[in-house]
Amino acid sequence: MLKILSGQQVKQLDSAHIQKAGISSLELMERAALGFVNWWKGIEFDKQEPVFIFCGAGNNGGDGFAIGRLLHKSGYKVSVFKCFADSTKLSEDAEWNFKLLSDGIEIKDWKDFNPKIRGILIDAFLGVGLFGDLRPEAIEIIQKINAFQGKVISVDIPSGLPSDDVLTGICVEADCTVTFAFPKLSLLFPEHASMTGDLVLVDIGIKEDEYLCFDSSFFFLQKHDIPGHHKEFHRFSHKGDFGKVLLISGSEGKMGAAILACKAALRTGSGLVSALMPKSERQIIQISVPEAMCLFDLPEDLSSFDALGIGPGLGLEGKVELLKPILQKFQKPLVLDADAITILGQNPDLISLIPKGSILTPHLKEFDRLLGNTSNHKERLVKAADFCKKRELNIVIKGANSVICLADGRQIFNSSGTHYMATGGSGDVLTGMITSFLGQGYSPENAMVCGVYHHGLAGEIASKTKWRGTIASDIIDAIPQTFIDLDIS
Repeated sequence: MLKILSGQQVKQLDSAHIQKAGISSLELMERAALGFVNWWKGIEFDKQEPVFIFCGAGNNGGDGFAIGRLLHKSGYKVSVFKCFADSTKLSEDAEWNFKLLSDGIEIKDWKDFNPKIRGILIDAFLGVGLFGDLRPEAIEIIQKINAFQGKVISVDIPSGLPSDDVLTGICVEADCTVTFAFPKLSLLFPEHASMTGDLVLVDIGIKEDEYLCFDSSFFFLQKHDIPGHHKEFHRFSHKGDFGKVLLISGSEGKMGAAILACKAALRTGSGLVSALMPKSERQIIQISVPEAMCLFDLPEDLSSFDALGIGPGLGLEGKVELLKPILQKFQKPLVLDADAITILGQNPDLISLIPKGSILTPHLKEFDRLLGNTSNHKERLVKAADFCKKRELNIVIKGANSVICLADGRQIFNSSGTHYMATGGSGDVLTGMITSFLGQGYSPENAMVCGVYHHGLAGEIASKTKWRGTIASDIIDAIPQTFIDLDIS
């Protein structure tokens, strides 16, 4: 799993890799530029569209010069706009790539750029080495870029955005950010979504084991990580091996949440799924999910269940009396979501009853109800880490790049998913999936990793044909395809 390093550690990582690989820093810069251009060619941008590259004096500008040279060689009409007055002040590698620009590339001053012109703008002005406040001219340059009406693509990070912190001033508002080696932490903050745009990760040849000597509690979950977190089953496996789970969800008028959670658990592979619900609502479940068994009273003995999922559509009135005995009786890790989290926020004395290793899956508002209001995502991550370590519990902060917060302090950002999953019931599906994996005998960490990634991947698959019309049921229907795509038998 890929470590997410700080901006200060990037230079150290680059230096260590250069030494280990026996290459020069210039070669590493060329790799980055080639990675960017290969991505660009995959998008198949129109060669009739002029390309404007804003380049600073540092290594981010050096990336921009190299990208300009390679795009020009590929037949694009490229203009470079200098964001510096003195070319003798360029970094060593930036100076080298500046000198390599061919005669067919126009080189102009940034002040001469007309933001009303048609084309594509590449932002290679400021990189991850940015510290402190922006100088006045840098602000003017960023304002000029933001005035451009066409597509803006940032190299590594939008200029002006701090790599590890929350933005307090101005930065480039990119439609897409092509980042190298690993995603910078700030690119994953929800409040930076409009500045980052679509996030593309380009491999520049640095192996994951080269990150081991760097301290970081942040990680990035990718497709190739998932198979190693799955259990293996064989031809003699029976429904008991695939887990017996109980979903305590739904209430009058909110049985849809229970249906979604039950279906998701079944599609994720649960051998037996039971649903605790009001007796008056039994026909809804029995017709919609005939594979699920219905319970109308809380069993005295819960030990026969491998995992519980509690909360979707549960309601709040009178539910403390339901939740408290469950937490007192059930000794295995369980999943708490939605109304169950709101109940915990209103009754914090119940938190100490939650079995160690359990998983809470709040969206941002539910997180604040549980742990108090937060002003930004960085503060939210700190609160989550403190809570998880103190309580020996786990949290999944739901959203774009959902964050898996583990009891040992690690925080894992998910890479799968799409904005088309922002639809009612999507969280209920995730509850069913994580509960299913937990019931199949997965550790809480593996249940979260597999649940969160498969959930996002199912959303991606469903939205390929549904786009804005994607609903939670579509995500459930796509769950089996995620196992096929990941080659998980």
